[in-house]
Amino acid sequence: FAPTWWYIVILGVLVVFFTYFYTAIQFDPEKQAELIQRQGGFIPGIRPGRATVRHLEHVLSRITLPGSLYLAFVAIAPSIMGTMWDITVGLSGISILIVAGVALETMKQIESQLLMRNYEGFLS
Repeated sequence: FAPTWWYIVILGVLVVFFTYFYTAIQFDPEKQAELIQRQGGFIPGIRPGRATVRHLEHVLSRITLPGSLYLAFVAIAPSIMGTMWDITVGLSGISILIVAGVALETMKQIESQLLMRNYEGFLS
């Protein structure tokens, strides 16, 4: 399968879109601000409450764009290389992202199991 430039562009746009979508689902600034306030914490220089929510939203919007662009680059780089140099690429960028995500999640699960059983972490 030789990807066309349209495929590469659409893939990049979809990766950026779904990065924003996933971030919006996983991180709720209002819940996080409430949790910080309930635990007696605060962000230095930021008042608790609505100001904290606005600050978290601002920080989230600033870090999501570079992250989404990086993910899009990782996803489309093998396709671009395959198209430019007319070579067959064994792993697609999406496959690389999936493998990395599964590996990270597996490491988190192992570490949480070790913490629940009071073991010293062998992964750190």
